[in-house]
Amino acid sequence: MNVRPVRTRVFKEHEDLEEFIIEHIPHIADGMVLVVTSKIVALSEGRTARLEDRDDVIQKESSFAVRTKHVWLTVKDGTVMCSAGVDASNADGKLILLPNNSFDAADELRVKLMRRYNLKELGIIIPDSRFMPLRVGATGVAVGYAGFKGVRDYRGEEDIFGRPLNISRTNLADGLATAAVLEMGEGKEQQPLCVIADAPVEWTDTVDRTELHINIEDDVYKPLFDRLKP
Repeated sequence: MNVRPVRTRVFKEHEDLEEFIIEHIPHIADGMVLVVTSKIVALSEGRTARLEDRDDVIQKESSFAVRTKHVWLTVKDGTVMCSAGVDASNADGKLILLPNNSFDAADELRVKLMRRYNLKELGIIIPDSRFMPLRVGATGVAVGYAGFKGVRDYRGEEDIFGRPLNISRTNLADGLATAAVLEMGEGKEQQPLCVIADAPVEWTDTVDRTELHINIEDDVYKPLFDRLKP
């Protein structure tokens, strides 16, 4: 698998995202996965707010929100994240929210680019940064994706010693998002686009948007959530 970030000029609010991608990536081949950071997708949609409205915006964007020592701990679109993805970094004095619907945005962009580049297979990932419990540093999460199955399911198969696998699944969407975020950077690298070649994915035109979600009752972190009070 080859992961290649793309350095670009600064993307402006309400700018045409498709034209911006074409400007910086003149060629996309069949079977590639294009990663487009959530910030420029949100900027293309005008999803910004004032810095002084931060707390109100975070709570409105969340289905669950509790203030912690450093950030708001929130649940948005079935995913645990800091401050509902609302961020002031690289935002030129504003807050940038997550896209309105990242799955719709990924699917629409995929359709446009497949038509523009005459492709049969193309994946799109819209990533954001995330933090894992009890671990330092940001990794990536796919807040939206299109064109491939986000999960590889091993349940019902056997391991190398013939032992049946009952719960094993690989999270491809978040794994690819993490690989891209690692290369794209978190500071002033100015690399909001990334192209992944030879990704180990299964292509599909229809994505199950709930395939990465797990019921809170079945989540291994449930004991931690039980201690939180909204």
